[in-house]
Amino acid sequence: MIQLYTNEKKLIEKATQGDRKSQQRIYEKHAPRMLSVCRQYIKQTEIAEECMLNGFFKAFTKMDQYGHEGSFEGWMRKIMVRECLDYLRKKDPFKFSDTIEDDKMGAVEDTDEDDDCLDIEIIQSLIDGLSPGYKNVFLMIVVDGFKHSEVAVALNISENTSKTQFRKARLILQEQVKQLKKKSYEA
Repeated sequence: MIQLYTNEKKLIEKATQGDRKSQQRIYEKHAPRMLSVCRQYIKQTEIAEECMLNGFFKAFTKMDQYGHEGSFEGWMRKIMVRECLDYLRKKDPFKFSDTIEDDKMGAVEDTDEDDDCLDIEIIQSLIDGLSPGYKNVFLMIVVDGFKHSEVAVALNISENTSKTQFRKARLILQEQVKQLKKKSYEA
């Protein structure tokens, strides 16, 4: 059996022209990773799947805008992130803070004591527990590689607010990981 359009550039060109088989192959290739991206932002799997499908629809309708600069997966990933943020924005507008309240946050130092790794599901649940503002900025910076200026534009906030939200999210997660490690050592 001959593989249909194994070259990704040709596959994308065919999909841009509306070739359904090419679109299906792109979907099959990228859907698991794109669902993972959506799931990072949206806790409920069914809603994450819906956002992913909407993202694929947008990707296929705007595929002519992909300029073959950078990775195609990265281009699609940004569409998925924006789709999730749009859903979250409609559901519950994000609440952001421009200031860091050092007395409440406390200083948490980075440690090199990461010998015992936490389960990915535990880490995801800790991230899911963050407020929407912290969570979305954190994911956009750490997971999706956005710059603070890009986060600011995507979320319609200032760059300083993005930096503040990221710092607070990181401090909260560091403290929670520290507490989990402490509990595991006591057990």
